[in-house]
Amino acid sequence: MLPLLLLQSLVSVSSAPPRCHPGVRGLCKPIVEERPKCTDVLLSYCDDMSYTQTMFPNILGHKTREEAEAGAEYLLLSVVESLLGGECNPEIRMLGCSVLAPRCEREVVLKPCRTTCEAMRKKCSHAFDGIEMAWPYFLDCDRFFVSEEEGCYDPLEGLQAEQNVEDADSMEMPPAEEPATAPQFSYHSNAQMNAILKKVEERCSDIARTYSIGRSMEGRELLVIEFSNNPGQHELLEPEVKYVGNMHGNEVLGRQLLIYLSQYLCSEYLLGNERIQTLVNTTRIHILPSMNPDGYEVAVAGAQDTNDDEDRSGRHDSWNIGRNNAQNIDLNRNFPDLTSVIYGRRRMKGYRTDHVPIPDYYWFGKVAPETYAVMKWIRSIPFVLSASFHGGDLVVVYPYDLSKHPLQSTMFSPTPDDQVFKFLARTYANAHETMSYESAQCGSSRTHSEKGMINGAQWSSFAGSMMDFNYLHTNCFEVTVELGCDKFPPEEELFLAWHENHEALIAFVEAAHRGIKGIVRDEEGNGIKDVQISVKGIRHDVTTEM
Repeated sequence: MLPLLLLQSLVSVSSAPPRCHPGVRGLCKPIVEERPKCTDVLLSYCDDMSYTQTMFPNILGHKTREEAEAGAEYLLLSVVESLLGGECNPEIRMLGCSVLAPRCEREVVLKPCRTTCEAMRKKCSHAFDGIEMAWPYFLDCDRFFVSEEEGCYDPLEGLQAEQNVEDADSMEMPPAEEPATAPQFSYHSNAQMNAILKKVEERCSDIARTYSIGRSMEGRELLVIEFSNNPGQHELLEPEVKYVGNMHGNEVLGRQLLIYLSQYLCSEYLLGNERIQTLVNTTRIHILPSMNPDGYEVAVAGAQDTNDDEDRSGRHDSWNIGRNNAQNIDLNRNFPDLTSVIYGRRRMKGYRTDHVPIPDYYWFGKVAPETYAVMKWIRSIPFVLSASFHGGDLVVVYPYDLSKHPLQSTMFSPTPDDQVFKFLARTYANAHETMSYESAQCGSSRTHSEKGMINGAQWSSFAGSMMDFNYLHTNCFEVTVELGCDKFPPEEELFLAWHENHEALIAFVEAAHRGIKGIVRDEEGNGIKDVQISVKGIRHDVTTEM
């Protein structure tokens, strides 16, 4: 036992580090840890930062430049421009560099400002959504960025200085067309569509605003873009106009045309097009490119035959998959049937056809979330003019959609404002390149259509349409535009379709300024809301709005 104890003692003594002896020079040196120092920024993708010195370990914990370059974060920075199609470049790359190669001054690391990160996330998150990619973890604004009180710096300050110089050089030159705001004549996914609308809003922030009216059955956003000289505000004597596309998911051309129209209004306004500037400055234009994004997702998968004619009977079988929403509801049969209500009043003395209330029994049925969202939208803004875009024929349809005789499915059934509706339908059809020509008619409407126009009930009667609801419940006059017999035309035909329709799209909005408009005031000169305005001989009043 004693030899073992001696052996353990010997091992302990021999393995102990030699002690420094003050009397023996050079026997040993105390261990001193070397503190990190500022070093040059040598990451090639970060060489345009406003500073030249950084320090490792960096904010992410990479101990050396080589370790940072080998990381997935730096790899993403190297390809982010191509991934996002040039959008948000170089801002995203520079934001990443502020974390991978943070600023160093006087041997101290400075962290980037959280406010800059949050602003960039608000501006660019839609670009990542467009490629179905999450916001990068290393750009977590709360985790890796700090407040101004903690002593931060703006990682984009160099870029902003360059931008100020460019702005001074360009002076009165109009801004160059950006890829995301120039029409790309190809089909867009729902995420891409929303990203484009957001980009248009950003580029034309003085006249454009996006807002959501709700979500589809599967949770997709129903995004609207508005154009006005005062976005977000209703102004006296400025008419409110709306366009709605893709109500039937497999009828896609209207969706694309409304995306192009949004880009066109923005670009032409900035280029000084006087006609577009006058239109935007005197009108509030709301554009909902897709009312049925869920149906579009099904349709784009190719699960239906897109060459069949429009089926106005509402049947659902293999060829029209994608037409209805995710609940298999035809949205254009899902609105309150107010037409039957007014037909039931026809024999009553002094019956009216305006501002008909929604019957209580309507809410006991199945109301699609898309229908409900649009109904709330229609009730919340005093629209006066509207068009909904469909496919399956080439004609403009005006109300009523429901026949005045229950046993006649193709009976001419006009509204009290039939002449106004014919004027509106004619405005679009005549401005279209071919719609008013008999030789261009391609679908079942040609039996009864006249120069590109047809009464809905005379074509094929059905109840619960959005067009009839607009007219009977609000001040809004809506028509339905059938854009062609091919519901899902090939991409190579999109440019031609835009060429055929773009003048009609502008002319129809301009029609909102036809007729009489004014203000009803009390004795003290104050405007009065909800005053009924009647026209002799027309049993349909409109009301004043504030």
